[in-house]
Amino acid sequence: MPVSLDWTELLHTFEFVSLGQPYEHEAVLCRKTGKFLWHSELGDDVDEWPDDADDEEKYLSIPHKKELDLGTPLVFAFAREFLPDELDEIQRIFHKRGAYARFKDLLQRKKALDRWYDFESKATEAALREWCEINGITIEPGAGPAPEPDRH
Repeated sequence: MPVSLDWTELLHTFEFVSLGQPYEHEAVLCRKTGKFLWHSELGDDVDEWPDDADDEEKYLSIPHKKELDLGTPLVFAFAREFLPDELDEIQRIFHKRGAYARFKDLLQRKKALDRWYDFESKATEAALREWCEINGITIEPGAGPAPEPDRH
């Protein structure tokens, strides 16, 4: 059964799932109702989690950003395109804990933070739209990317 979704709701659900490590936060899309259900290992369930959430005929699991190569592979794609002279340093950064904080510090020093956010946003939108297409999901007409978050 085809499902039509609101882009902003999908993006917020994807961001929830992508908080922390994979499976700390999960969400599924009910194929029958088109509603998202959220679950977190870190606290009380946001929604009542169905016992059959793993039934792929009823529910579609929302991917974590790592499942869509939007984690470290995206960082290196950005570095190769926009900061090729910093690639060695970025590789060193990502061999230690706290890599994203140090990466963002480097981006600020290089005045490339806004460029990174734009690159990440476009890659996320493209990956999510491809995921929707693969899974037979349509985005409701007029639904585009969510407004840029305030990063200040």
